[in-house]
Amino acid sequence: MTSARVANSATCCPLCGQTNQCAMEIERATGQAQPACWCMQASFPPALLDQVPPESRGTACICLACSQKAEQLPEAFN
Repeated sequence: MTSARVANSATCCPLCGQTNQCAMEIERATGQAQPACWCMQASFPPALLDQVPPESRGTACICLACSQKAEQLPEAFN
């Protein structure tokens, strides 16, 4: 995972800067109902959440790719 700070945007992953495909943000932007976002059922390790810049906490979803990397390489976040 990169430690570089990325732009604070609700549509971008605060860790890698790629689009996070957040269903809640897609619904907000388009006005079209979306199914529940995958992240609402996900469990994020505390060490991964600690990598989120303070200004993005509670405002931007971590993307699926970063979440999967944390699952595959948990030692990288300890």
